[in-house]
Amino acid sequence: MALNNVSRREFLKSSFYGLASLGVTGSFAVAAKPERKPNIIFIMADDLGYGDLGCYGATKIPTPNIDRIAQKGVRFTDAHAPAALCTPSRYGVLTGRYCWRTKLQRGTLHGYSPLLIKPDRMTVPSMLKKAGYATACVGKWYLGFGNAEKVDYSKPLRPGPLDVGFDYFFGIPASLDMPPYCFVENDHTVGKLSVEKYPYHTLQRKGLMTPGWKDKEVGPTFTRKAIGFIEQHVRRNRDQPFFLYFPYQAPHTPCTPPDFIKGRSQSGVRGDMVVELDWMVGEVVKTLKKHHLQNYTLLIITSDNGGITTGPPGWAGQPPEKYDLPTNGHHPNGILRGQKSDAWDGGHREPFIAFWPGHIKPGTTCDELICHTDLLATCAAIIGKKLPANAGEDSYNILLALLGKKSKKPIREAVVHHSGKGKFAIRQGKWKLILELGSGGFSRPVHVDPIPGGPQGQLYDVKDDVREQHNLWMKHPEIVKRLTDLLRKYQQQGYSRPM
Repeated sequence: MALNNVSRREFLKSSFYGLASLGVTGSFAVAAKPERKPNIIFIMADDLGYGDLGCYGATKIPTPNIDRIAQKGVRFTDAHAPAALCTPSRYGVLTGRYCWRTKLQRGTLHGYSPLLIKPDRMTVPSMLKKAGYATACVGKWYLGFGNAEKVDYSKPLRPGPLDVGFDYFFGIPASLDMPPYCFVENDHTVGKLSVEKYPYHTLQRKGLMTPGWKDKEVGPTFTRKAIGFIEQHVRRNRDQPFFLYFPYQAPHTPCTPPDFIKGRSQSGVRGDMVVELDWMVGEVVKTLKKHHLQNYTLLIITSDNGGITTGPPGWAGQPPEKYDLPTNGHHPNGILRGQKSDAWDGGHREPFIAFWPGHIKPGTTCDELICHTDLLATCAAIIGKKLPANAGEDSYNILLALLGKKSKKPIREAVVHHSGKGKFAIRQGKWKLILELGSGGFSRPVHVDPIPGGPQGQLYDVKDDVREQHNLWMKHPEIVKRLTDLLRKYQQQGYSRPM
C-alpha cells in the first residue's frame, strides 16, 4: 500500500487492534463505524523541551497525565518543529509550509504584527471545515491580526483566526512577555486595553493590558475555554467531528503557575509550569471521557520548539532563577545539544505523543523522522482528501507511522531545520548538516567565522552522535555536497514534498 495513497476505509479497516488490550468496552464496536471521521485535538506546548516529560526521561517534574497518554498511544523519538522559535513553528503547523518561505526570515512576530497567514492559503482548519468539521483555536496565537503594520486592538481584528479556517477563537495575541496583555475572543479584545503594565518580571516588556489582568490565570482560563468548546459542541451536534488546535502558553517565561500548581515540581517555577501543562491535558482527557469521546478522538501532544536553558547571550552572568530557568539538575532538552532558537537538536526536536484508541497500538515507540508541518497532509489522509499543489508544500502524510505500520522507505526524504537567527540545517536519515559553525540561535557561540581550509559548517551522524559533538564536515565532503544540494533544491523549487 503506497504511503501517500492510503484510503480512509483501508486504514480504518487495518487499524482495529484488540479492543480488550486497549481497555475499550462494548459500545465502541457499535459506535465506531469505519466511516466516522475522528475528532482531532492538537495540543502544542510553548518551549517544552525533549526532556521535560516523564515519558521522555524527566525525573524531577511529575507529568502523570501525559505519561499515561504515552502508555496508551505512540511516542515519537525523532519529531521536529519546523523552526526553533514560536511564530515560524505555528505557521508551519497550520499551513504545512516552512515559514522561511514567507517574509518572516528570522525571529518572530510581536503583539502588534499583521497576520502572517494569507487568508486564501489552505490551512488545517480550513481544510477540515470544508470536510464538515467544527474548528476552534484556544491559546497562544502569535500569528498576527489584520493587514496594518501595527494592529489597532480597538477595532475588529480581521483578518485573523476566523479568516484562516477557525469557527471560534479565544487566546492571547503573542507571548506573555510582550504587550498587549489581553484576551482576544473571535475578532475583538476582551475588555479595554487601558492600563499600563509595569513588568513585575525581568523578561516582560512594558505595555498595555486590560484591567485586572493576571498572568497566572491565563492557563486555567484557556483550559476552561477549551473544555467549554468541547462541551458546547457535544450539546449542539455530538456526531459532527471537531478540530481543536490548542497552543498552550506553558512553560514559556514568565513562569507564573497558578496557586494550586505551585511547588509541585522539583525544578522551580518553570518545572511547575510543565506540571500545569500536564494538569490541562488531564482536564481535557476527563472531558473526553465524560462525553464518551475518547474512542473517537485523535489526540496529539507536542511543543513548538525546544526548552530554554541559558537564554540569549544578553542574559549571561545572571542567576538562572532570575529568568525562571531550570534548577535542581533538570535538563529540559535531555541529552540533546542546544536550546530554543538553536540549529542543534535541542532547539527543535520535540516530544510528540499521539493517542487514538482502536487505531494507534498502545505503548508503542516510533523512530520515524517527522515534522510538525506534516499535520496538514496527515489530516488530509484521514478525511480522504488529496492536497492541491499550492498547499502543504512541506507536509508529508505520516498516518502509517501513527498507526504503527512500516513503510519500505522513510516517509520523509528530509527535514529542513531553521534557527532563530535564520540559519539553515537539513536532516536526512542519520545525517544532519548545519550551514553555520555556531548555534545560530541563543547558545554560545552563536556564530563562528570559518578558518581557511577548515570546516565551513557542521555535519553530524545523529544516530551515533545524538549530542552533536563530533563535526564530520571535513571527513565526508560528498555528504556535505549532497545535503547542501538538496537544501538548495527545496529552497529554489518552493516545496519539499512529492508532487
